[in-house]
Amino acid sequence: MGGGGGGGEQQQLEVLHALDVAKTQWYHFTAIVVAGMGFFTDAYDLFCISLVTKLLGRIYYRVDGSPSPGTLPPHVSASVNGVAFVGTLSGQLFFGWLGDKLGRKRVYGITLMLMVLCSLASALSFGHTPTSVMATLCFFRFWLGFGIGGDYPLSATIMSEYANKKTRGAFIAAVFAMQGFGIITGGLVAILVSASFRAAFPAPPYGEDPVASTPPQADFVWRIILMLGALPAALTYYWRTKMPETARYTALVANNAKQAAADMSKVLQVVEMRNIGNNGGSRRPFGLFSGEFVRRHGLHLVGTSATWLLLDIAFYSQNLFQKDIFSAVGWIPKAATMSALEELFRIARAQTLIALCGTVPGYWFTVALIDVVGRFKIQAVGFFMMTLFMLALALPYHHWTAPGKNHVGFLLLYGLTFFFANFGPNSTTFIVPAEIFPARLRATCHGISAASGKLGAIVGSFGFLYLAQSPDRSKTEHGYPPGIGVRNSLFLLAACNLLGLLFTFLVPESKGKSLEEMSGDAEAQEEAPPPLQAVL
Repeated sequence: MGGGGGGGEQQQLEVLHALDVAKTQWYHFTAIVVAGMGFFTDAYDLFCISLVTKLLGRIYYRVDGSPSPGTLPPHVSASVNGVAFVGTLSGQLFFGWLGDKLGRKRVYGITLMLMVLCSLASALSFGHTPTSVMATLCFFRFWLGFGIGGDYPLSATIMSEYANKKTRGAFIAAVFAMQGFGIITGGLVAILVSASFRAAFPAPPYGEDPVASTPPQADFVWRIILMLGALPAALTYYWRTKMPETARYTALVANNAKQAAADMSKVLQVVEMRNIGNNGGSRRPFGLFSGEFVRRHGLHLVGTSATWLLLDIAFYSQNLFQKDIFSAVGWIPKAATMSALEELFRIARAQTLIALCGTVPGYWFTVALIDVVGRFKIQAVGFFMMTLFMLALALPYHHWTAPGKNHVGFLLLYGLTFFFANFGPNSTTFIVPAEIFPARLRATCHGISAASGKLGAIVGSFGFLYLAQSPDRSKTEHGYPPGIGVRNSLFLLAACNLLGLLFTFLVPESKGKSLEEMSGDAEAQEEAPPPLQAVL
């Protein structure tokens, strides 16, 4: 690489400045849908698996003579739910690192293909015994999670690097908000499939006839629901392979400003740039484990990782005792009074209602307000409100769950907790790591933050599966040891949210600033030797 590196630096800044001030265009919206499909699949799968596990328990784990329908044994339930999380965590770290090494585009198609194939395969099973069905399901769910995990750092980074600085927050939030569509689609698919099968193959409640209450055709229901999740992702595969590499990666990491300008001009109308030649990279790059990184971004990484970890402990444990909350407040009758498909239909309907009222609006509030209010305020207020609502659920817990008329208030508070999770830290923890780290470490740092979140999801899902059990052994679910009960679990979750609020103070505000300004990439450019001749 010859001299004139400073000129290269100047050219680089020109390409990036042009991106920062580019008008919002149709391509930005295409990118949101294409990048958001991973999150659609993620949310769809996560939503459906909680419904499917109830059905799998009835089909494969019925105990003759038992007064209540079969349920998955604790270790099987933990495996089915947990294996996807472990896959996601691994995928976030691996593809985050790979996205910085090889470029975002080169690995972007792989994650989607993995999701599509494993969604389809997780609905197949090799063998008829409960063990073989569960083993197959777990195997493919791990790899499905691996693909989904890769999508976190790649989609966030790609969207942040394509966007202009004025609406960047809204664009990244919109990619994440595709989860909302995934949840609703999952709910609607489950409702339609279970209602169609219920009409075609009527069955008595479990209490009347334990064997006939689960018709043999129910085995197709869960498979169809899981398989349909692959469709939307498969449809966007073509567009994903056609996306050019992001200009920021090409200019700052691959040091090719000319190529970056050419790539962007194919898809975006950017301000005209003159005299762009190849860049003779003159910055001194620092690695993830260097003192320089720790000095500049160490606390930022602690902040983004800790807030995501604490949020997901609360967020995922809430999701899990949704079914129990519905039963406690009388939305879903006792399992023995329903047939298998009736139960699936009712749980799907209840969860879709909660999603429509609480979960989904929160995402879009974030999209609308993030570039107005800023990331910090949304995250801090979100954590604060979640703490407040959890305490409001926990303190008078017996009042809420007493047989009577308090159910509406309880569900309202429960829905509001979800609303402020999504119009709050659930969205911002995803957005900020894609904005504040240097381009050559951006996907890696986002992957580390996201993997911390998934660690929180594992704690939230499994820790609370056991913790939320009643302290009274006679009231625990079949196969579980006594826990501390739902009320005490809610107190613990409120504490997690409060800690999340404190860690939010380590994360800088990135509203309205360019990525280079936030990450220090611009400083590195200014430290370069002055150009021999001006380019502008």
